[in-house]
Amino acid sequence: MALEFSVWGHAGIRLERDGARLAIDPGSFTDPRLLERTAAVLITHEHADHVEPERLAAAMADSPDLQVWAPGSVAEALATAGAPVARVHVTGPGDDFEAAGFRVRALGGQHAVIHPSLPQVSNLAFLIDEVVLHPGDSFPRLPDDARVELLALPVSAPWMKLAEAADYAAEVSPTTVVPIHDAILSAEGRQIADKILPGLIGGAEYRRLGLGEVLQVGD
Repeated sequence: MALEFSVWGHAGIRLERDGARLAIDPGSFTDPRLLERTAAVLITHEHADHVEPERLAAAMADSPDLQVWAPGSVAEALATAGAPVARVHVTGPGDDFEAAGFRVRALGGQHAVIHPSLPQVSNLAFLIDEVVLHPGDSFPRLPDDARVELLALPVSAPWMKLAEAADYAAEVSPTTVVPIHDAILSAEGRQIADKILPGLIGGAEYRRLGLGEVLQVGD
């Protein structure tokens, strides 16, 4: 059954099917509405543009059924912020689990290098229902059996060049590429990315979505 994919600012995305909502990376640059009526949240890593522990802990307090899957460092930050630890699931590379009715595979392991002098934190990529990939702040190699229909592609960050984004999209070879992780770009910067990338990502459709705009993915 098809799922609904939408972008809520920067790295924050939502997947919805049959009324069940799964959110990824509700960080400081995302619209707070991403967490409305959400049953499960996945966090790729600890940086503030991907998670605000206090805000997520408050959302968990308001929604007694909300479950979170995240690396250990994020789980610790959520516990410090007062999140109920029983509903925070520590996740690592290779984990395969169900969240809000979606099958999730956790891939990758480390954040991309920003500078050799800065420590690398844990970073997970999430493959949802074997069709949607959110790589977090990394360009991880995928298992040989992985087939991606929609790639949520980071297009601007201190750790990457636009050429690397293009090469990663071509390597993953999805049907559709949706740009994310672009809050630090001006409107003109987004226009440049949108002009350059479509010709460099193989045969994938490049599709920029408006805030909350829904794209149907899957059968």
